[in-house]
Amino acid sequence: MPKALIILTSHDRLGDTGTPTGFYWEELAAPYWILSDAGWQVELASVQGGNPPADPSSATDETMTDEVRRFMADDAAMNRLAHTEKLDEIDVSGCDIVYLPGGHGTMWDLPESQALGQLLATAWDKGAVIGAVCHGPAGLLSARLPSGKPLVDGRRVAGFTNSEEEAAGLTDTVPFLLEDQLKAQGARHEKGPDWQPFALADGRLVTGQNPASSAEVARLMLQAADQPAMR
Repeated sequence: MPKALIILTSHDRLGDTGTPTGFYWEELAAPYWILSDAGWQVELASVQGGNPPADPSSATDETMTDEVRRFMADDAAMNRLAHTEKLDEIDVSGCDIVYLPGGHGTMWDLPESQALGQLLATAWDKGAVIGAVCHGPAGLLSARLPSGKPLVDGRRVAGFTNSEEEAAGLTDTVPFLLEDQLKAQGARHEKGPDWQPFALADGRLVTGQNPASSAEVARLMLQAADQPAMR
């Protein structure tokens, strides 16, 4: 059975505002079920291990999706979430897909994680597909190739846009603007209309713009993992 690893943020506050944040439910649940239903073994990890924080705004009547409801109603999935593996204790050698959901929490702990950078570099070197959605591509900023070149340098990449961050009212709260930082590392940033599904694959690197892009990112990851030439 092929194996996918989903890595979640452990950061639970929006800067010094005191406002709770964490991972975004749809960005976890939709890919989790698409991968699981396709016959993949899905493991969950987080920066600090244990039960990672969820952004409460991603589980409201307006943002709740069928996939999120299914996840919350599934005892095995919820138990797996409550006991995520700690990032620096993960052996990624057997993983064919590594996926980073978003949520604003990722902007604080993923880019600064040496363990994540090393894990992504190892996974990439071994031919794994790497995916990220919304603010998840912040984690890609931690990864360097053996040459020292950023993983995203020269690659087509999507992620939460400056205009979406402005619309969310958090431009002055986040530690950096993801679109700007991806470009600063040499990424060929691409985007669609705000809040609409937009995902793309550049070989084994798959990224999406926002929560609505989560399912398409999962489908593109499966396609990339099924193409031996990309391995």
